[in-house]
Amino acid sequence: MTATKQSQVPTIEDKTIQPIPEDERHGKARDLFTIWFGSNIMVLTIVTGALATTVFGLDFWTAVAAVAIGNVVGAIFMALHSAQGPQLGVPQMVQTRGQFGSYGSLLVVVVTVLMYVGFFAANLVLGGQALSTIIPGLPVNAGILIIGIVSVVATIYGYRLIHAYTKILSVVSGLGLVVAFIWLGATTGDASAVATGAFNWGGFMGTVSVAALWQIAYAPYVSDYSRYMPKDTGPKTAFWASYWGSVLGATFPMILGALVGAKLLASGMDADNVVGGMGELLQPLTVLIVGVFSLGVAATNSMNLYCGVLSTLTVVQTFKPNWVPRAKTRATTAVVIFLLALSLALVGADDFLVYYSNFLALLLYVLVPWTAINLVDYYLLKHGKYQVDDFFRQDGGIYGRFNWVAIACYVLGAIVQIPFMVTALYTGPIGAALGGVDISWIVGLVVICPVYFFWERASERRAKPLVLSTV
Repeated sequence: MTATKQSQVPTIEDKTIQPIPEDERHGKARDLFTIWFGSNIMVLTIVTGALATTVFGLDFWTAVAAVAIGNVVGAIFMALHSAQGPQLGVPQMVQTRGQFGSYGSLLVVVVTVLMYVGFFAANLVLGGQALSTIIPGLPVNAGILIIGIVSVVATIYGYRLIHAYTKILSVVSGLGLVVAFIWLGATTGDASAVATGAFNWGGFMGTVSVAALWQIAYAPYVSDYSRYMPKDTGPKTAFWASYWGSVLGATFPMILGALVGAKLLASGMDADNVVGGMGELLQPLTVLIVGVFSLGVAATNSMNLYCGVLSTLTVVQTFKPNWVPRAKTRATTAVVIFLLALSLALVGADDFLVYYSNFLALLLYVLVPWTAINLVDYYLLKHGKYQVDDFFRQDGGIYGRFNWVAIACYVLGAIVQIPFMVTALYTGPIGAALGGVDISWIVGLVVICPVYFFWERASERRAKPLVLSTV
């Protein structure tokens, strides 16, 4: 069939987790570049980059190298997931049923919902702080509420509005980023700032891990934003458009954050309040630049909320296989998740950096085994060929209710990382022996990819041969 033009698709998206028909497919590969480039240029990305100099104690140029390496490596996994969307036409968490089974996938989906709520709450806090910085007299809590309401509205309208918003942000936020770099370089270009801190392996690997996690964290929902693409978009085209959009969109704001952190430390300012400090450094352009970066917060938060809703609906639909949720259900679920995240944001706003760094560290350990299993299954075992209709059967169809191989590998992937963990909450014995260098995520990938490949292939050979049709 011929894909419809984007203008023919309803303004308010009426689809949720069901497959996207061929005659409703639309968009081009450049849309994948802009959604990941535009949405990454925001306050939270800048704060994440600031961790390199403020928390991990790196000098600026070491921080730049670590940020670049983490993003370049982590985005490989993110983009491989994105390339699945045009081929299958379903959200990523629905597709996970093809690896874990209809009920087995709930283990991953529930973790993913918690991740969305965490990121949503984090963005609410930073968005509220940013608005408070540029609007005199506006309380942070009021800013949090404003960002949240905008995010809910975008989620209610859905896929098309989010894509259109990020196209605008790609230009506006990109220019804002350039101006911020020029202004900081021209007005506070002293050498002491970039010399603050020093190379240390723990901080270097910590920064690499945080940047890689930033990319891997998109993996559970990245194909949600490529599932409307025409199937003939092609996996390679989808991969590279998503890859470069996310690498460039995340790396430069993180470098800006590292620079801001270094300058705050060099000048003796409060490095715990990166948003407020950045506002001080950017005077008199604070309202303009921070305001632009605040727009990105709303865009990314709408994406987090949108995908959190889809994952929540996936959980419910597992037990109600004939249920077809539509726009009203998406809107109602979005409001419920927003209220939950809002309460977390209001409670944790004062100690945000502590909660956020711990959240990032723990998230890494549960995402790595899932992404390893999904990518090995899709690219090396099934070669992209799945029975999509069976994803929506309560018994899982040919995939069953539980795939114990995938579940066991997922648990194993979390366990093998424990000795290598380096967090504020717990440091494993090997992590401590390595001087605080966190290589747990690398260990998880190296172990689980081959274990799942050979174990699952052996399991499939023992089972009755299955003939899978292409979608």
